[in-house]
Amino acid sequence: MLKKLQNQKGFSLIELLVVVVIIAILAAIAVPIYMSYVRQAYSTEAQSAIAALRQTYRVHYQTYGSTTDYDIEAALKDTNLGNRTEKNWDFEVVGNPPKKYMATSTAEFPQGEGKQVWYDVEEAKFHGYGIDEDENSEEQILD
Repeated sequence: MLKKLQNQKGFSLIELLVVVVIIAILAAIAVPIYMSYVRQAYSTEAQSAIAALRQTYRVHYQTYGSTTDYDIEAALKDTNLGNRTEKNWDFEVVGNPPKKYMATSTAEFPQGEGKQVWYDVEEAKFHGYGIDEDENSEEQILD
């Protein structure tokens, strides 16, 4: 029994290097895919908030017939977004009636400041951070 243990040797340096190289290759493939999913997840927060803002603007327009005197602060108050979403994103509405809804990340945003997600009403399509970067992603259309 003692002779068997003395004859056994550990892994050679080449074997260990091969394992390390394989792990590095797998990590090089997996990390960019994971980061793409993270960007898409953070972008979804902005898309949901924009969709809620759009709905608030629609209700206001249907109730009062115009959005002329309806500013973004009143819309955000009526929409009642969560505190975290309001800390992560600044919102802007362009046009009257609105043609574009924009969300820009703040300094509180985990992925950094200045990321933009916007919804173009004429195209009926979202653009920006986490959406246009991934060419293979499905187009996100909201009516």
